[in-house]
Amino acid sequence: MRWNGWGDPAKAKDLPLAVRALLPMLLGRVRKPDPAVELAHVQLAPSRLTDEDHAAFCTAVGPENVDAAAEARIRHAGGRSTPDLLRRREVHQVAPDAVLRPADHAEVRACLDVAVARGIAVIPFGGGTSVVGALDPERGLHHAVVSLDLRRLSGLIRLDEISGDAVLAAGTTGPEAEALLSARGYELGHFPQSFRYATIGGFAAARSSGQNSAGNGRFDTMVTGIRVATPTGDIELGRSPGSAAGPDLIRIFLGSEGIFGVITEVRVRVHPIPRDRLFESWSFPDFASGAEGLRGVAQQGGGPTVIRLSDEAETAVSLAQVGRIGKALAKGASVVTVYEGEDIAERRARTGARLAAAGGVSAGEGPAEEWRKGRFDGPYLRDSLLDAGVFCETLETATTWSNLKALRSAVESALKAGFADVGAKSYVMCHVSHIYPSGASLYFTVLAALRGEPLRVWDAVKARVNDAIISSGGTISHHHAVGRDHAPWLRQEIGETGIRILSAIKRELDPAGVLNPGAVLPLERMH
Repeated sequence: MRWNGWGDPAKAKDLPLAVRALLPMLLGRVRKPDPAVELAHVQLAPSRLTDEDHAAFCTAVGPENVDAAAEARIRHAGGRSTPDLLRRREVHQVAPDAVLRPADHAEVRACLDVAVARGIAVIPFGGGTSVVGALDPERGLHHAVVSLDLRRLSGLIRLDEISGDAVLAAGTTGPEAEALLSARGYELGHFPQSFRYATIGGFAAARSSGQNSAGNGRFDTMVTGIRVATPTGDIELGRSPGSAAGPDLIRIFLGSEGIFGVITEVRVRVHPIPRDRLFESWSFPDFASGAEGLRGVAQQGGGPTVIRLSDEAETAVSLAQVGRIGKALAKGASVVTVYEGEDIAERRARTGARLAAAGGVSAGEGPAEEWRKGRFDGPYLRDSLLDAGVFCETLETATTWSNLKALRSAVESALKAGFADVGAKSYVMCHVSHIYPSGASLYFTVLAALRGEPLRVWDAVKARVNDAIISSGGTISHHHAVGRDHAPWLRQEIGETGIRILSAIKRELDPAGVLNPGAVLPLERMH
């Protein structure tokens, strides 16, 4: 992964000319920023690990797997949110004091034992794709902090073809998992935009949701078992499906973002590779009619594997990216559907009837196929926009169908008003990519022409948006997780009793508070 951007450095590219032409119309004059700092010029404070700390970790994982070099520390200094990337452009940066690379559950266990004994914070690190501050090198009350890089915990541990599940090591990336399963004729079918780099353990820790959620479900619904190392002991869960032996403890660790323990293995539901695939795109007069169509599909059931509604603003920019600048200026929303597996014709007909009844018109296969081909390259555009001086960030939430319009309006208003307060023009896009019988997610992308201190401005705007989400009945996160960015709002969503429950689990499993201080639970709630 590019150290100060997204993905493969070789795939970084300039903005499409059509997008460059569109930006002044949307944002006015945009001033190009100063060049970003080069990796060799980044300045870090010296590692806080003592010689004794270093030696203890070397005993746990081997000297070659304890890395306190500046480059390793910088590459583990955070996730891939826009604020993360803006901080990577600065000369003076904050980073973990070392990077540890355990090879298996036993070495993870040994690292936690050292951390507790020596008072060192531990940040579990998978693919490095968090966008909510979950990977910030926060020491909390400890004298040092290390990044626990889990990528050596990789591979397919076992596949049970009769039961239809597989055990994967937590550091296995999405592409690695699919390749290993594909060799046996199976797939997991979980494809978030971070798919190329994110890991199985990260999917579980953040309760990820991928583009195929309409057909395959969220990642947490795929999990049938889990193995975790906590500072006070190990636990392996998922003895059998459908157990009623007390509360489902697996769910405690799904979405816990490494604050209770380090996930080392995940057992997941898998299925045979789909035999057939079919694409269809739809156009709608507006977002509201498209949302009504999606509601009908969700409540009817038996729909597509993928369904995604882009509002008028996102549809325009998507068309501009492929050079259709004239069509981009036309009004209208768009829907992408993908069908996989068997009985495709029946599901397509049933879905098409619902979408047509809501005012949709079929636009053929082409746009949907184009969307799928470029699906995982979206974050590269964000990097190009930042290079051009355009602030670009995303956020997401979810709510019921009856509240969807009000929540979307509240978030858009908060975004636009927040940037307007500092004299900046903004352009807000929204899509729905995860639907349920009772509601749907809303995913926003905002562009703004910012000068001065973009991090300070965004902190204020994001706080305003989070307040709007909570007051308008939305969730603080649908699939990006809580991290440190959303932690101050969690109490308003789950209540004081909910916070007390999470705090009690934290105290029991991690009484020294070494695991990911400040993520999910603010620091003052950890003791």
